Amino acid sequence: MHEEVNEKVISLAIKGGKISADLLKAALTKLLKEMGEIEKETEQKLKARRETVSHGKQSLKKLTQQGSQLTNIEVTDKNIKSFDRVARKYGIDYSLKKDASTEPPRYLVFFKAKDVDVMTAAFKEYTGVSMKKTKKTSIRKKLQIAKDRVAKERERTKTKEKVRRPER
Repeated sequence: MHEEVNEKVISLAIKGGKISADLLKAALTKLLKEMGEIEKETEQKLKARRETVSHGKQSLKKLTQQGSQLTNIEVTDKNIKSFDRVARKYGIDYSLKKDASTEPPRYLVFFKAKDVDVMTAAFKEYTGVSMKKTKKTSIRKKLQIAKDRVAKERERTKTKEKVRRPER
């Protein structure tokens, strides 16, 4: 009985006096195309269901519609985009709001209250990454130092004295 359930039967009826291979091929391709459209419609419905529960960065409205209590943290970093990478790594649902009324502008990060532990771990990693960036010297400075070294080397080579050979 299990085999009967898994089997699918498709019937195709074609009206015509003489059925050639080309006509049969055309009818089967049309059937497959229609079946593909039906499958696409079901995939779109499933995709729409999946989109109702979004993850990661989202609007504040979508975050509140998920029915959980929200908490926020204030961030004053200029490079808030780098937080996005860390938040995706930890799978946090959050929303960013910019408060431009203050100078420099501050950012409020809203997230679900149940994600507090995950959020603190993500912020620890984020602050560690941002501290590393401030300690690093820029590539332009390194390049300038290398240029200065090369210039000094050239000066040394240019100041060579000519040694005269003793006459024979």
